[in-house]
Amino acid sequence: MAPSPQLNEPLRRAVRLVSLLNLGYFGVEFTVALAIGSVSLMADSVDFLEDAAVNLLIFAALGWSAARRAKVGMLAAGVLLVPAVAFLWTLVGKFSAPVAPEPIGLGIAGAGALAVNLYCAFTLARFRRHSGSLTKAAFLSARNDAFANVAIIVAGVATVFWRSIWPDVVVGLGIALMNLDAAREVWEAAREERKEAES
Repeated sequence: MAPSPQLNEPLRRAVRLVSLLNLGYFGVEFTVALAIGSVSLMADSVDFLEDAAVNLLIFAALGWSAARRAKVGMLAAGVLLVPAVAFLWTLVGKFSAPVAPEPIGLGIAGAGALAVNLYCAFTLARFRRHSGSLTKAAFLSARNDAFANVAIIVAGVATVFWRSIWPDVVVGLGIALMNLDAAREVWEAAREERKEAES
């Protein structure tokens, strides 16, 4: 369903704010991931960058026809795959140098990411059924990221007691799988949107 003209401006403001927050925390988390050697933070930081891109796509596509929004929704589904690719790239490096990440930094970065993603999810929640696959992509991203951040915090706690790469690797894998599932959902919503536009 396309957003009504009354919803367009509040939705624009919401996705602009969410995009800026995601872009800002991408820089924070990416820096921490490099500093402490965390696979899960690296995957999550790229996820923040992906969320910023999805919300910028929504901002640009508001007011477009259903058919054009469906095409952008399919592009957003592709963007959702980026964190999975980033995870695999980082994982290769982790196994070549299997050192556990610094647990306190992992937990603090995860807690900051959780705060940002909860705020973004609540900001987008009232729009999630408008503008079809686009706002669905943004809402699913923010919601999934909040779950991922709780898992990152748990991995930080686990690494305090068990100095191993595995809590970090398992959480990174979970983040990658969640994004693959979100990409599938958004692709299916965009495909339905395109069929309705063509009928």
